[in-house]
Amino acid sequence: MADKDISQAVIARLPRYFRYLGDLKEKGVERISSQELSDIMKVTASQIRQDFNNFGGFGQQGYGYNVNYLFDEISKILGIDRQHSLVIIGAGHLGKAIAGYTNFTRRGFVFKGAFDRDPALFGTMIRDVEVRPIDEVEDFVRNNNIEIAVLTIPKDQAVPMAHKLADCGIKAIWNFAHVDLDVPNNIQVENVHLSDSLMKLSYNISRYEKTIKQ
Repeated sequence: MADKDISQAVIARLPRYFRYLGDLKEKGVERISSQELSDIMKVTASQIRQDFNNFGGFGQQGYGYNVNYLFDEISKILGIDRQHSLVIIGAGHLGKAIAGYTNFTRRGFVFKGAFDRDPALFGTMIRDVEVRPIDEVEDFVRNNNIEIAVLTIPKDQAVPMAHKLADCGIKAIWNFAHVDLDVPNNIQVENVHLSDSLMKLSYNISRYEKTIKQ
């Protein structure tokens, strides 16, 4: 694959392709055309071809796409053909829910540690992971080759924590705190603002209701 800039819109669609191709694999489907994939995913066939052409195409004219091959190639592009080690910082309800979602492990995301400020949580278990004092997180990240930190802490704590994580070599932050983080460019940040998603949903409800009234 040529070294080129890929739009965020294309990147955002890759996990969806991966998920649908996984379903097709489980059903025993060996090959699929861009039109057939379009019918399933409700994305135009031309868009699918354009997306895949960013990475070399993958298909053969008159044959379509080999499902297993395409699934494996997208897995490599997404970097989930190998394991990634994570820690959760904030072992409250949201942190526990994320750690308890077993599908992350199936995708190669392995939780190695959980941290919190509340002494009442120290030593408790989230699945098979012990909750540790938050003061231990920096040494733990350094000593256990942790790549990703999941922040489920209040926003006033998230900014200083992000700076500490940057200093101890974290590669990426999955940020559920309702604040944008200012970290070095070599650290990848994915912000998940849950209320933003709900407001978007509210907007779409309002827009639909206006449409049917016209």
